[in-house]
Amino acid sequence: MKRLGQMVLAAALAAVLLAAAALAAAWLVPLPERLHSPGSRVIEYADGSPMCVFLSPDDKWRAPVYLDEIDPLYLKALVAYEDKRFYYHLGVDPLALARAVRQNLSNREVVSGASTITMQLVRILEPRPRTIGSKIIEALRAAQLEARMDKEEILEAYLQFAPFGKNLDGVESAALAYFGHRAKNLSPLEVCYLLSVPQRPNDRYPSPENAAQAKEVIARISGLLEEKGVLDERQAARAREGEVPTELKPFPRDALHAAYFLYGGRGGDRVRSAIERDVQAAVEDALASYRTEYAGMGVHNASVVVIESRTGRVVAAAGNFDFYDSEHGGQNVGFNAPRSPGSTLKPFVYAMAIDRGLALPEYLVPDVPVRYAGYEPINYDHKFRGLVRLDDSLSQSLNVPFVNLTRDLGLESFIDFLKAGGIKGLKSEPGYYGLSISIGACDMTLAELTGLYAALDAGGEYRKLAWTMDETDSSPKRILSPGASYLTRAALTIRDRPDFPKRKRAGRPAGVFWKTGTSARHRDAWALGGNGKYAAGVWTGNFDGSPSRYLVGADRSGPILFDVLESLPAEKDGQRPPDLVQVKVCAFSGHLAGPSCPSVRKAWAVKSAVPRDYCPYHKTYEVDVETGYRVNPLCRGGARTENRTFTILPSNARGWIEEQSVAAYSPPPLAPYCRRAAARDDGPLIVSPRSEAVFLIIPGLKAERQEIPLEAVTGTGTGELYWFVDGRLHAAAPPTEKLWLSPEPGNHELRVMNEAGKSHSINFRVIAPG
Repeated sequence: MKRLGQMVLAAALAAVLLAAAALAAAWLVPLPERLHSPGSRVIEYADGSPMCVFLSPDDKWRAPVYLDEIDPLYLKALVAYEDKRFYYHLGVDPLALARAVRQNLSNREVVSGASTITMQLVRILEPRPRTIGSKIIEALRAAQLEARMDKEEILEAYLQFAPFGKNLDGVESAALAYFGHRAKNLSPLEVCYLLSVPQRPNDRYPSPENAAQAKEVIARISGLLEEKGVLDERQAARAREGEVPTELKPFPRDALHAAYFLYGGRGGDRVRSAIERDVQAAVEDALASYRTEYAGMGVHNASVVVIESRTGRVVAAAGNFDFYDSEHGGQNVGFNAPRSPGSTLKPFVYAMAIDRGLALPEYLVPDVPVRYAGYEPINYDHKFRGLVRLDDSLSQSLNVPFVNLTRDLGLESFIDFLKAGGIKGLKSEPGYYGLSISIGACDMTLAELTGLYAALDAGGEYRKLAWTMDETDSSPKRILSPGASYLTRAALTIRDRPDFPKRKRAGRPAGVFWKTGTSARHRDAWALGGNGKYAAGVWTGNFDGSPSRYLVGADRSGPILFDVLESLPAEKDGQRPPDLVQVKVCAFSGHLAGPSCPSVRKAWAVKSAVPRDYCPYHKTYEVDVETGYRVNPLCRGGARTENRTFTILPSNARGWIEEQSVAAYSPPPLAPYCRRAAARDDGPLIVSPRSEAVFLIIPGLKAERQEIPLEAVTGTGTGELYWFVDGRLHAAAPPTEKLWLSPEPGNHELRVMNEAGKSHSINFRVIAPG
């Protein structure tokens, strides 16, 4: 008995050691290498439907598979048909093996293989000759998979790698190629068809010659599944009576520019984009309707981006008229290519000026020749208006008022705003950009620029662009106040503007704001806008940079923009934001009403940024009633006088208004007997530089590019003005002539004096690094 006990113990120990060795081998021997082969990458629409499927690195259509996305009927049928004890065995089913041996011996031929799903997966991953030795290896490998993977992982791997003919791997790929839809919802016929193919994939995939055999196999499988209770009688009948597909359907290849953009920039075997199928289709239809017409004008490329304004989701993105246009670089992702934005940044200068209390929409601003360190901005039509309302200058896309506003805002401040609004490609080199940045002297992509317009549409809140559904920015950044955004949109909805596009359809969608732009030398045409729910941007041009006289924003990009926005649901511009308040302004100038303004009305301003300066255009003078001359208490003598209010234009604008109106906007002449005593309020006023301004000398930048402009306005007189820097005469010139000052480090006093001795002075500072 003692010896028997020792033998039993030794046998048990040997069994334990053998089991331990087998388990160690299972973990030490690598799993089949192909198990880790990357499959096809699928870019999906926002609703989860496939947008574009890419071939795997080994040139297979092998779409990713997850059990919770496969029709439950198919999973139930698969286990019942292939391996009914799948969830209970350890890779090899002893009962099925015994049954197969018995059947094969009784029939004296192989009629049953007893392969489990796990063993079939091994055979798919590591094909071997059909021999007894191969079966043993498959059994051992199956046991290894069972030891290291759970049942769900094994089943997912089988569903991913199972062969379905041609270069189709996996049930998801088969469903797309056979039926044109995913494996999430399958009919009884489709379930039976998919079960039939992996045993003989090259003889059963959809083709005219395989159709008859497919019908026979489906009938047999449906009957078997009915016997097993997987299909009911009605489902089995539907499977037998249905039509089988006779050809493979092409895999989805939609929105290719967006798909390739996402393919290269996002990881994972599936990318759930934010692209909405209907919006993308509307964009592509709009582009297609103009392609032939524009090609005749030498305009071969176009891009469109649509963003849901309050989420930042990119719901449509087209990179060109035609992805397959190899002659004109059709595969370039146009919406991600940096280009000069033309005049499309002006609305943001406008909004910033309102937010900083520098202007109101009705402000009269000068549109006269100016010069900044050799840069002389001119308008598109090469004309100047003298004075123009700020909102009109935006709708007419004038350049000078916005260059001046950029100076007042501060160049670096505007650049910082653009960076905060998602413009990533701006250079960091000090002095690289000048004031012309606000009218297009920089580069940015259509997607970035449309993101800025989405922020304007969303009341000034910028959200990072969400190209996928899991990227939505839940922490928006406020870059503009709601009030400034509202007033800017109002200016951009003005009807009968010069940039209103001619379209095939009459009118324009209600509630749409828009802005167009054209880059220098007619290389880029832009149109951007929003409708309260979506912001859209359109670029037209040529990827090779070739210009065309037809490339004008309103003419080429505008019609596409309006077609796109008209096809999308809109939201009305809601209630006026609470941060707006009404202020009294001069009816003539739009500035805060001063004591001399003859007519006053109300205007909207941002509560926290109401301008401080009163109207500079109205002045009250004491006038000799008999002669109409201007007098003052020192020289009126016994003349009968009265106070009269006059509208006075600044000296630098008088030369650019209509000649017949000059007299109406000039002050009355000073009485001959008073000319030796100029009135107190006739002195010059320095407008550049501003009081307490700080200038930074940029190392390495040429001195002529850093000069400080000197400018003053005067209510009366045309004589020379005398400029003094720190008490020393710098220059003498008429008030209409622009002067410049080379900056020197330190604190400085600047004084200007007219011929009557009236003067004005300011202090400024110049800083040298280091």
